[in-house]
Amino acid sequence: MTSELIIDSQPNEVTIALLEDKKLVEFQKESSDTKFSVGNIYAARVKKIMPGLNACFVEVGHEREAFLHYQDLGTQFLSLEKYIKQVASDRKRLPQWDKFSRQSDLPKEGSIDKILEQGQEVLVQITKEPINTKGPRLTGEISFAGRYLVLMPFADKVHVSSKIKSAEERARLKQLVQSIKPKNFGVIVRTVAEGKRVAELDKELEILVESWNDCISKVQQAPELPVLAYEETGRTVAMLRDLYNPSYEAIHVNDVNVFKEVRKYVSLIAPECENIVKLYKGELPIFDNFDITRQIKSGFGRTVSYKKGAYLIIEHTEALHVIDVNSGNRNRGVEGQEANAFEVNMGAADEIARQLRLRDIGGIIVIDFIDMDTAEHRQKLYEHMTEIMRPDRAKHNILPLSKFGLMQITRQRVRPAMDVNVDETCPTCMGKGTIKSSYLFAETLENKIDYIVNHLKVKKFQLLVHPYVYAYLNQGLWSLKLQWHAKYGLGFKLIPSQALAFLQYEFKDSQGTLIDMQEEVETK
Repeated sequence: MTSELIIDSQPNEVTIALLEDKKLVEFQKESSDTKFSVGNIYAARVKKIMPGLNACFVEVGHEREAFLHYQDLGTQFLSLEKYIKQVASDRKRLPQWDKFSRQSDLPKEGSIDKILEQGQEVLVQITKEPINTKGPRLTGEISFAGRYLVLMPFADKVHVSSKIKSAEERARLKQLVQSIKPKNFGVIVRTVAEGKRVAELDKELEILVESWNDCISKVQQAPELPVLAYEETGRTVAMLRDLYNPSYEAIHVNDVNVFKEVRKYVSLIAPECENIVKLYKGELPIFDNFDITRQIKSGFGRTVSYKKGAYLIIEHTEALHVIDVNSGNRNRGVEGQEANAFEVNMGAADEIARQLRLRDIGGIIVIDFIDMDTAEHRQKLYEHMTEIMRPDRAKHNILPLSKFGLMQITRQRVRPAMDVNVDETCPTCMGKGTIKSSYLFAETLENKIDYIVNHLKVKKFQLLVHPYVYAYLNQGLWSLKLQWHAKYGLGFKLIPSQALAFLQYEFKDSQGTLIDMQEEVETK
């Protein structure tokens, strides 16, 4: 299996698509103003103690207060609390780290009102982004994740990933990291560190320790709380850090700055693969070029077709996600209804596993498969779902089919499920139901071009239109496109975009910034 990462960087957002054998399996979109990402560390104040919940609410700057439970404080919270008090007491000099004496571990059972008080300064890390009406979820167990190692202040122990099976390699890594880690730091050795040399691990450890030092310096210099003390790596590099593997065939980026950032990161973690990072220079939108736009429009939405007329219906409620499997217009096979139901369900399992990753669906998922009478078929379906969910990085648990034919899955949720609206609002009537004559559409476009060239004095720009409109404007020996070039110069490019509705259009300048030429008054 080959994997490709496609990165579409726009002025206001970055969108990342992961393809496996040309099929879209993961899709992430992040606005440039996105805050409260998982991994961010804040110096904040306790807003309210809730003894009944054994938790507290913390003010981190979100519209809703963040939630911190006693059991999420971490065993080293007393050490962290003491150190933060020392940092806050002296704004000019940091306490000497190697001479700091660690406190005893926090008891597993206890009351939060005995540990924290209202108004107290705490250092916390986000473990779940805000979802629906809930604010961020926090932990007091601070960690800094790298590709090979995870650094944990005050833990002072070394743990090796259980996925490294070789006892000899586990012992080697543990002894190696013990010899290079500074005092008062704990380290988790990740699976990808297997076989790595001491120089590579030592280099990353230095970077992680420096991140901790920068974080504490920001806490010390903070004029007021809350303050963002450490910001998790951007989504692009974070995905590379967690997902990168040697099967990557290429990483395509359409922005020069992001290209340099990604190339630099790949050169650090895998110098031999530096050349797989490629700058996309094509005229087509990058997602159109790699057939991602079509897959997005067919893969999201309430109804998803997957095989020979069968389809899924995916519904989301406040408490859970519900997926209904339907055979559609399939004809009963020669082997009867049972065999047909089994075939449809097996195909549905493949598509559901993909949809969970694609939409990043978390929480409780209930799947209503087509009823099967044979216990052997039900067991095979359960085993098949378990197997195809194995590559999913999110923690999950799958239960066998109940007597009602329902399968229940729990999947780790750390950010809101990806919800892409594939329905298109008419860009010319703005939902009113009446539009100008489509016959005059080309005339409208020409008027816009004339305004941009002769009034705004923009000579180089792009006009993106639906592929059908693009074909119409290019038809004939003396096409409208050639006429416009002769009249307004060769500075503008006409580009087809699958992301646009039929009579929708976009103007972009040479930097890719949108030129707003869409006016609702046109529809009146």
